[in-house]
Amino acid sequence: MIRVLVVDDEKPISDLIRMSLQKAGYECVCVFDGLSAADALERDRFDLVLLDVMLPGVDGFSLMDYIRPLNVPVIFLTAKNALDDRVKGLKMGAEDYIVKPFEVLELLARVEVVLRRYNKLDEILHVGGLEIDTRSLTVTRQGEDIPLTAKEFELLLLFARNPGVALYRETIYERVWGGDWLSGSRTVDLHVQRLRKKVGWEDRLVALPKVGYRLEV
Repeated sequence: MIRVLVVDDEKPISDLIRMSLQKAGYECVCVFDGLSAADALERDRFDLVLLDVMLPGVDGFSLMDYIRPLNVPVIFLTAKNALDDRVKGLKMGAEDYIVKPFEVLELLARVEVVLRRYNKLDEILHVGGLEIDTRSLTVTRQGEDIPLTAKEFELLLLFARNPGVALYRETIYERVWGGDWLSGSRTVDLHVQRLRKKVGWEDRLVALPKVGYRLEV
């Protein structure tokens, strides 16, 4: 299982990140200052660090010097929106930089991109009775293959990697088809209806009126 270290001294934000990551299938450890983060990194193995810049004791930029030799990818989290701070973080070796406040879906998407870049994402997902192989692009239920089109597979993967998250139609369209969703378009709804029947998720893939869909697992 992918293990993520969250270093943020704001407990409500830390709790939100932890719950979101756990729902998406990640193991999450939270610490609230730089020294505790260094201790955790020395003691355990992590696949990703979400690192706040403003921390008590040792700040995020200073901690980055400790993390860099460990070859663990870092995404900076901070309320600072100044260009020079973003540039400094990226030049120090961070993979990405997210400014608070942020949407949970954006955070999960950025986490996924960085983990994929480091070849750390789970290649086989087990969600809602399905086995989803991201290498061979195949889906099985109890050993039986479920044939899906390319777009249906991408749609399934989007829901599988964001369980419990309300996905807006606009977001679904952008992530699967690219471009901007046109109000009134039935593309997303029709594909979701077909996907439900094919994978047996009639009760799991829940429609949210005037919003979109959520996978309940």
